[in-house]
Amino acid sequence: MCPLGVGFSFQLDYFADVYEDNYKFVITEGYPQKPDEDATDDQVKAYDKWVKADEMARCYILASMANVLQHQHQSIGSAYDMLESLKDMFSEKNHAAKQTTMKAFLNTKMAERSSVKDHVLKMMCLLNELEVLGAVIDKESQVEMVL
Repeated sequence: MCPLGVGFSFQLDYFADVYEDNYKFVITEGYPQKPDEDATDDQVKAYDKWVKADEMARCYILASMANVLQHQHQSIGSAYDMLESLKDMFSEKNHAAKQTTMKAFLNTKMAERSSVKDHVLKMMCLLNELEVLGAVIDKESQVEMVL
Protein backbone atom coordinates (compact mmCIF):
# COMPACT_ATOMS: atom_id res chain seq x y z
CA MET A 1 0.00 0.00 0.00
CA CYS A 2 1.10 3.56 -0.57
CA PRO A 3 2.99 5.33 2.20
CA LEU A 4 0.87 8.43 1.55
CA GLY A 5 -2.44 6.56 1.66
CA VAL A 6 -5.12 6.96 -0.97
CA GLY A 7 -7.10 9.78 0.66
CA PHE A 8 -5.08 12.58 -0.92
CA SER A 9 -6.52 14.31 -3.96
CA PHE A 10 -3.33 14.78 -5.98
CA GLN A 11 -3.61 14.76 -9.75
CA LEU A 12 -1.39 12.85 -12.13
CA ASP A 13 -0.67 16.05 -14.07
CA TYR A 14 0.70 17.61 -10.91
CA PHE A 15 2.85 14.56 -10.35
CA ALA A 16 4.16 14.66 -13.92
CA ASP A 17 4.94 18.38 -13.76
CA VAL A 18 6.60 18.42 -10.35
CA TYR A 19 8.58 15.21 -10.70
CA GLU A 20 9.08 15.17 -14.46
CA ASP A 21 12.83 14.63 -14.49
CA ASN A 22 12.89 12.03 -11.73
CA TYR A 23 9.67 10.05 -12.11
CA LYS A 24 7.79 10.67 -15.34
CA PHE A 25 9.50 7.79 -17.15
CA VAL A 26 7.46 5.26 -15.15
CA ILE A 27 4.22 6.38 -16.80
CA THR A 28 5.66 6.03 -20.28
CA GLU A 29 7.63 2.79 -19.90
CA GLY A 30 6.59 -0.67 -18.76
CA TYR A 31 8.14 -2.53 -15.84
CA PRO A 32 11.84 -3.20 -16.51
CA GLN A 33 13.40 -6.62 -16.14
CA LYS A 34 14.97 -7.19 -12.73
CA PRO A 35 18.78 -7.11 -12.98
CA ASP A 36 20.65 -10.40 -12.84
CA GLU A 37 23.13 -11.22 -10.08
CA ASP A 38 25.99 -10.20 -12.38
CA ALA A 39 24.46 -6.81 -13.18
CA THR A 40 26.54 -3.68 -12.72
CA ASP A 41 25.91 -1.24 -9.88
CA ASP A 42 24.52 1.26 -12.39
CA GLN A 43 21.97 -1.27 -13.65
CA VAL A 44 20.88 -2.11 -10.11
CA LYS A 45 20.63 1.59 -9.21
CA ALA A 46 18.58 2.30 -12.34
CA TYR A 47 16.21 -0.56 -11.51
CA ASP A 48 15.89 0.57 -7.87
CA LYS A 49 15.21 4.13 -9.04
CA TRP A 50 12.49 2.84 -11.36
CA VAL A 51 10.85 0.77 -8.58
CA LYS A 52 10.87 3.73 -6.17
CA ALA A 53 9.53 6.13 -8.81
CA ASP A 54 6.87 3.64 -9.84
CA GLU A 55 5.67 3.29 -6.25
CA MET A 56 5.36 7.07 -5.97
CA ALA A 57 3.50 7.30 -9.29
CA ARG A 58 1.13 4.49 -8.28
CA CYS A 59 0.34 6.40 -5.07
CA TYR A 60 -0.48 9.58 -6.97
CA ILE A 61 -2.59 7.71 -9.53
CA LEU A 62 -4.53 5.81 -6.87
CA ALA A 63 -5.01 8.99 -4.84
CA SER A 64 -6.61 10.74 -7.80
CA MET A 65 -9.14 7.92 -8.44
CA ALA A 66 -12.61 7.31 -7.15
CA ASN A 67 -12.80 4.58 -4.50
CA VAL A 68 -14.27 2.02 -6.91
CA LEU A 69 -11.41 2.52 -9.35
CA GLN A 70 -8.87 2.43 -6.51
CA HIS A 71 -10.13 -0.98 -5.48
CA GLN A 72 -9.95 -2.26 -9.07
CA HIS A 73 -6.43 -0.93 -9.67
CA GLN A 74 -4.60 -1.32 -6.36
CA SER A 75 -3.27 -4.77 -7.30
CA ILE A 76 -1.96 -3.70 -10.73
CA GLY A 77 1.82 -3.99 -10.82
CA SER A 78 2.95 -0.66 -12.23
CA ALA A 79 1.86 2.90 -12.89
CA TYR A 80 2.23 2.29 -16.62
CA ASP A 81 -0.11 -0.73 -16.45
CA MET A 82 -2.62 1.29 -14.40
CA LEU A 83 -2.74 4.01 -17.04
CA GLU A 84 -3.10 1.44 -19.82
CA SER A 85 -6.00 -0.14 -17.93
CA LEU A 86 -7.68 3.24 -17.52
CA LYS A 87 -7.22 4.01 -21.21
CA ASP A 88 -8.85 0.69 -22.08
CA MET A 89 -11.74 1.32 -19.69
CA PHE A 90 -12.54 4.83 -20.84
CA SER A 91 -11.55 4.93 -24.50
CA GLU A 92 -14.87 3.40 -25.59
CA LYS A 93 -16.81 5.94 -23.55
CA ASN A 94 -14.76 8.70 -25.13
CA HIS A 95 -15.55 7.34 -28.58
CA ALA A 96 -19.28 7.17 -27.77
CA ALA A 97 -19.23 10.71 -26.38
CA LYS A 98 -17.44 11.93 -29.50
CA GLN A 99 -20.04 10.25 -31.73
CA THR A 100 -22.92 11.71 -29.73
CA THR A 101 -21.44 15.21 -29.85
CA MET A 102 -20.71 14.95 -33.58
CA LYS A 103 -24.28 13.80 -34.21
CA ALA A 104 -25.61 16.74 -32.17
CA PHE A 105 -23.36 19.10 -34.12
CA LEU A 106 -24.44 17.75 -37.52
CA ASN A 107 -28.13 17.79 -36.59
CA THR A 108 -28.10 21.30 -35.12
CA LYS A 109 -30.26 23.64 -37.16
CA MET A 110 -31.04 27.25 -36.54
CA ALA A 111 -34.66 27.66 -35.50
CA GLU A 112 -36.80 30.28 -37.21
CA ARG A 113 -36.64 33.72 -35.66
CA SER A 114 -33.87 32.66 -33.30
CA SER A 115 -30.69 34.61 -32.71
CA VAL A 116 -27.79 33.93 -35.09
CA LYS A 117 -25.47 34.68 -32.21
CA ASP A 118 -27.04 31.94 -30.05
CA HIS A 119 -26.85 29.45 -32.90
CA VAL A 120 -23.19 30.21 -33.62
CA LEU A 121 -22.33 30.00 -29.90
CA LYS A 122 -24.04 26.61 -29.68
CA MET A 123 -22.09 25.38 -32.71
CA MET A 124 -18.84 26.71 -31.27
CA CYS A 125 -19.59 25.00 -27.96
CA LEU A 126 -20.13 21.67 -29.73
CA LEU A 127 -16.91 22.13 -31.74
CA ASN A 128 -15.01 22.85 -28.52
CA GLU A 129 -16.47 19.74 -26.93
CA LEU A 130 -15.41 17.68 -29.95
CA GLU A 131 -11.90 19.08 -29.66
CA VAL A 132 -11.74 18.18 -25.96
CA LEU A 133 -12.86 14.66 -26.87
CA GLY A 134 -9.99 14.36 -29.33
CA ALA A 135 -11.62 15.17 -32.66
CA VAL A 136 -9.26 16.95 -35.03
CA ILE A 137 -11.03 19.53 -37.17
CA ASP A 138 -8.92 22.34 -38.56
CA LYS A 139 -10.06 25.94 -37.95
CA GLU A 140 -10.92 26.61 -41.59
CA SER A 141 -13.20 23.57 -41.69
CA GLN A 142 -14.81 24.63 -38.43
CA VAL A 143 -15.69 28.00 -39.90
CA GLU A 144 -17.12 26.36 -43.02
CA MET A 145 -19.19 23.96 -40.93
CA VAL A 146 -20.70 26.75 -38.84
CA LEU A 147 -21.54 28.87 -41.87
